[in-house]
Amino acid sequence: MPIPGALWQPSPNHGPRRDGLRPELVVIHFTEMISAEAALARLSDPAAEVSAHYLIGRDGRLWQLVEEEARAWHAGTGEWQGRGDVNSRSIGIELDNDGKSPFAAPLMDRLETLLPGILARWTIPAKGVIAHSDFAPARKVDPGPRFDWQRLARKGLALWPQAPGDAETPLQTSLDTLGYPDVAPDLRLAAFRLRFRPRHEGPEDATDRALAKALTRQG
Repeated sequence: MPIPGALWQPSPNHGPRRDGLRPELVVIHFTEMISAEAALARLSDPAAEVSAHYLIGRDGRLWQLVEEEARAWHAGTGEWQGRGDVNSRSIGIELDNDGKSPFAAPLMDRLETLLPGILARWTIPAKGVIAHSDFAPARKVDPGPRFDWQRLARKGLALWPQAPGDAETPLQTSLDTLGYPDVAPDLRLAAFRLRFRPRHEGPEDATDRALAKALTRQG
């Protein structure tokens, strides 16, 4: 059954969580489609073999497609903190956004009301709320540079650096600690910046190292 306030739109694209795993992550996505209705149709289409637990429209409407206890097919391949099968370890939230526009205020308001209940039900800390791009940097960029991670962090719903850390700590060491997968250093840097230094380009610098180190001390 859906949570209070959610429209129940069951998707066939789910199954049981594997190996006794339970949610320890929340993965934020964007739909990159023209409307919530288009995304809803795809997430409910058996041929697409993709779903999520929740979809939030840009007008603030909330749909639940898969019960939280079940394994929705939203993550694909990738790993976080050295572990794969992110689908079995996560709750997936799709946000109605075309990948280019700002995230609508009603959508963000709804997300802020949805996340606390999920985190409480599954005892997930703020550091467990991650981007699709965090654990699949070779494949994904969502929710992209326009997503307001700082806003979530102010509510205790995600991580954001509170103060710079030690710029002498190697960036790759900090990214290992945070959980980024073992892929090429340039991909890891791009994924880290996409979330914490959006649109910043160029070689790794002291600011990257200081921010990453600061994050390892939080959450």
